[in-house]
Amino acid sequence: MTDLHGAVVLVVGGSGGLGSRISSLLSQGGATVVTASRGSGWDLRDAEAPQRLIDQVTSAHHRLDGVVIAAGVVAFGAAAELRDDTLDELFAVNTTGPIRLIRSATPALAKAATAGGSPFIVTLSGIVSEAPTAGLAAYSAAKSGLAAYTVAATRELRKAGIRVVDARPGHVETELSKHPIAGEAPAFPQGLDPDAVAARIVRAITDDERDLPSSAFTG
Repeated sequence: MTDLHGAVVLVVGGSGGLGSRISSLLSQGGATVVTASRGSGWDLRDAEAPQRLIDQVTSAHHRLDGVVIAAGVVAFGAAAELRDDTLDELFAVNTTGPIRLIRSATPALAKAATAGGSPFIVTLSGIVSEAPTAGLAAYSAAKSGLAAYTVAATRELRKAGIRVVDARPGHVETELSKHPIAGEAPAFPQGLDPDAVAARIVRAITDDERDLPSSAFTG
């Protein structure tokens, strides 16, 4: 079991539908939660932002025990009609930004492991990384890229005592699909309850789970 009491956890996308709920649950579990979001002036598209953010957190709190990457953007539309600016933003926010953040956080998390802690990283690649979806081709590719990175990085980070959990829930009833950077969302069936999804992710953190496939959010 991972004890959250006294842990310092960074939640990126902490003002979003899932990020805010995860932050609240982590706080209830005793963690000191630091949130970052575009609304607070932090931008995953900025290549230098991840290192600055980690430096700020470790300077203020002198440690880092966990990172939850709940930020993301979505775009809908035909693959042949995808604009370059949409493609660039999808990968910057959903793939390269999270990868840079994980890279930047690794030394501090490894230090926590050396000190006897149980540091963790949570990513949310979503069900599209398991089942790429028509009308979401570039979004599926961006999230699949993140999922592939975490599979490989997990094998390396495990040696440093860092646990990586990739969560792949299906469509969740948050505002994400209502505010795409391009296109318009189709009529989705009723999605997953965001409170239940957030609770499942936090339970995976405390129970030392190492993967959350889409099947973990059903039944």
